[in-house]
Amino acid sequence: ERDGTRTCQPNPPLTRTTPHGSPGLDRARICSDASSTAVVCVFFLYMCVVTPPAGRELPPICPNVRLKHQHQHRITVDNLPPEVRARFASDPVMPLRTKTVKEFQEDIERATVSGDWKHVHDFYLTTFGSFLELNAAFKKDASPLFNTIEDSGINTKFVNAVYDALSLTVCRMIESCLKSQTSSVVKLYFLFENPQCTSPATYVIYAHLLRQIAALAEADHYFLMHWFKKLSQKRFKQLVERLHLFISTRLFPVKPEELPPMAKCSWWIPSATKVLSLLNAANIISSTPILPFVDFYNPTLDHTDFMEDYRMWQTQGNSTRFTFCQFAFILSTVVKKAVIQKDSEQQMISMARQSLVDKVSRRQRVDMSLLFLNIKVRRLQLVSDSMDELTRNRADLKKKLKVSFVGEAGLDMGGLTKEWFLLLIRQIFHTDHGMFTFFKDSHCHWFSSWKCDNYSEFRLVGVLMGLAVYNSITLDISFPPCVYKKLLTPPVVPCDLDPPVGMATLTLDDLQQVMPDLSHGLAELLSYEGNVEEDFCTTFQVSQEELGVIKSYNLKPGGDKIPVTNQNRKEYVQLYVDFLLNKSIYRQFTTFYYGFHSVCASDALMLLRPEEVEILVCGSPNLDMSSLQKAAQYEGYSKTDPTIRAFWDVVLGFPLKFQKRLLHFSTGSDRVPVGGMADLNFKISKIDASTDWLPISHTCFNQICLPPYKNKKELKQKLTIAISNAEGFGLE
Repeated sequence: ERDGTRTCQPNPPLTRTTPHGSPGLDRARICSDASSTAVVCVFFLYMCVVTPPAGRELPPICPNVRLKHQHQHRITVDNLPPEVRARFASDPVMPLRTKTVKEFQEDIERATVSGDWKHVHDFYLTTFGSFLELNAAFKKDASPLFNTIEDSGINTKFVNAVYDALSLTVCRMIESCLKSQTSSVVKLYFLFENPQCTSPATYVIYAHLLRQIAALAEADHYFLMHWFKKLSQKRFKQLVERLHLFISTRLFPVKPEELPPMAKCSWWIPSATKVLSLLNAANIISSTPILPFVDFYNPTLDHTDFMEDYRMWQTQGNSTRFTFCQFAFILSTVVKKAVIQKDSEQQMISMARQSLVDKVSRRQRVDMSLLFLNIKVRRLQLVSDSMDELTRNRADLKKKLKVSFVGEAGLDMGGLTKEWFLLLIRQIFHTDHGMFTFFKDSHCHWFSSWKCDNYSEFRLVGVLMGLAVYNSITLDISFPPCVYKKLLTPPVVPCDLDPPVGMATLTLDDLQQVMPDLSHGLAELLSYEGNVEEDFCTTFQVSQEELGVIKSYNLKPGGDKIPVTNQNRKEYVQLYVDFLLNKSIYRQFTTFYYGFHSVCASDALMLLRPEEVEILVCGSPNLDMSSLQKAAQYEGYSKTDPTIRAFWDVVLGFPLKFQKRLLHFSTGSDRVPVGGMADLNFKISKIDASTDWLPISHTCFNQICLPPYKNKKELKQKLTIAISNAEGFGLE
């Protein structure tokens, strides 16, 4: 209440004293007045749920203001001047609960048949016209207070029935209902769920509602999040889609004249985005996400000046000035990839310029090669040469990457770089190399836990991943999702090198993605109904094999002497998961972490979810050749030429293995970029050569060149030979 401190009691007249000595007003009376403050009324039940018990005074809004005349008697409502008291009835009429869900639905059915909506219309106007009526109609029980995040006290079945009925009623009644809702701010929560808020005609009302929700205190938002997560998936998705539509329509209105000028409603989009963040938070804290995180992306923002938004966010951080980067969940992976690319390009230009200035200032001859990170390797010594080159050029990692293979005349316009990444990753992750263990059940690699004196090769893998993101290359790496959680813990390397890095908070679900059998066994331990200590005979000590030797580790001091019991088994599982995914590989992962961030250090990483980092590194493993066919461009051919029709018949009929080979042959990588097949800019060109020739590719330009083969059989034979022997580069 704006009036300040007051004592809540059930029956008027009540004694109220404000911080300034002026009388407060009865809660029921205040709530029935249209001038009462909006921030306490967003969730109509919020008034019922978090109202302190009778007899308890609310703290004043300004705690530093001292009450004057503290020793005087309180001023009662009876002491007020007549002209002030005259505005209120002496005793509010308490409503009676006379309508049930079944009765309301029967009223709707009768109105639908007869066409007489007066009875339903009166229900809406009466219910939404008074806080007391609203309270009586939709609370599960009119008497008890509800003040937990588990139970809001709302009869959601009745609420849903009332809103579902709105879509069946005549427009005139809906308009009256909306007007009634705006006449009292206590009904704002209902307006938030109103299905009619999808129309631009209601956006002014809707925007004011969103503004009030966004302005609530943090504690109020906490309640809202927990209540939102209890909505059905259908209702929850409707709210998310409605907010996205509101934001998109405000950014790019189809009919600008329907909306107020942007200058007068600049607060619309910030308010909507902040409310959407509450729904996103509710989705995150739900035991099982209600919606996939991609449903919170707003594709409309792909067409805005997101780099200007990013620069403003970099400059001002989480200041009071709104930027979409403050709410990164709403930005698609396409936008985030573009931001990282632009940020990388700026860093590359800066590094190249600095190298050029250094040369000129020393009056040395300028060589254009100094503008690039030049890697020269032999195919037979690929790993050792790459390590030497990256170590020698450590200061140039943020320059544009160029790769050359000794003894090959190919010029790197992007294709040789892709080839280098592909071959190097294959060798490093091979089981014979010993750095990573491959788990067949989960189809992923994990860091080997063996201890050694030199972890430089793990740094190399981190540098490779950083270079891939930095140079927009996708890699064929099969890490579990928790690796990317660890890479973002923290997302920016701390200035102080003492704090541990990569020590993410991981659970049994994360272990499931790496070692499903062990995870299943630990889950059974947690749910076991017998005597854990006697039946399992386990202590807080674990064993694991390292280079053929079994070693034991205590999960906590003296763990080998502490039995696992029914009481401490949760602690045992938590420590075991932390040991396997964090502590046992700490040195390996720390080196890997610093290698990645030595290249890819950017504020843009703070915008990313772990799943999005994985997509940036690995692209999409799902090949959709039909999409590639739709997006393909042609030079010298048209899509109706017999050779092109035969080509796509062959490619679409290939097994997945050969489709990946074709993609690798044509583009230098068998991964799909973030934007999908359309982002490949795949081109098929005609070459005037003998049909005895094999197809040729220009991987730098994602281009394949085909002679005009006579038939599909000949094309398939030549294409299969080409994609099965695609290694090495030369010049025509």
